[in-house]
Amino acid sequence: MNHLNFLGQSSAICLGIYSIFSIPFITPVMAQEQILRTLTVTGEGIERISTTLTEISLGVEISGKTATEVQENVAQRTSAVVSFLKSRQVEHLETTGIGLQPNYQYDNNQRRLVGYIGTNTVSFRLKTEAVGGLLDEAVKAGATRIDNVSFTATETAISQAQKKALQSATLDAQQQAKAVLDTLNFQSQEIINIAINGANVPKPQLIQAAETFKTTANAPPITPVIGGEQTVRASVTLQIRY
Repeated sequence: MNHLNFLGQSSAICLGIYSIFSIPFITPVMAQEQILRTLTVTGEGIERISTTLTEISLGVEISGKTATEVQENVAQRTSAVVSFLKSRQVEHLETTGIGLQPNYQYDNNQRRLVGYIGTNTVSFRLKTEAVGGLLDEAVKAGATRIDNVSFTATETAISQAQKKALQSATLDAQQQAKAVLDTLNFQSQEIINIAINGANVPKPQLIQAAETFKTTANAPPITPVIGGEQTVRASVTLQIRY
């Protein structure tokens, strides 16, 4: 082989190898820079709404010597309570529990059957402003126990509060991102990902004023029931390219 031809071919091969390996090194670096230049922020929104509805669980508890006697008394009293509640047009009225169990008495580590205990409970919902008087009348109708009282807002109010909380959370995330980027002299380019983390509605605590009674000259005291607030929280996460 001619020495000059060999050198020419070797040079061409070297140039080809150099051209192959010199170009691709730039692309991964640029791609990595694009990935790294993102900012992730999470904003929070809070809305407080008044509770206007009350959910109540109440019922009848009777004790007696025989199971038949107890069951009959429970059924009679419960029917009277349910009829009263229907007359007051409460919402979501349903039976939530029925029970009949032996009643034992313990003396000197000895167990002795003394009778039976029967229960029947129902739950329902109505406007909070009407709860106090209804509870008193339910007791007169035959109810012997009040198991649970909780407050809630209407579905419409909750839905509106959830939307407002999400809007506030989104604005909060945008403001956080702006504060960070402005400080670092960067400009926001686009939002590349949005994650909604929910808008929860926790149950508020029961608020009572047992020492306060509304009275008139011709009426007995009315059990006071005071509603509270529900807090709706939402969070939104934004991933922003800058």
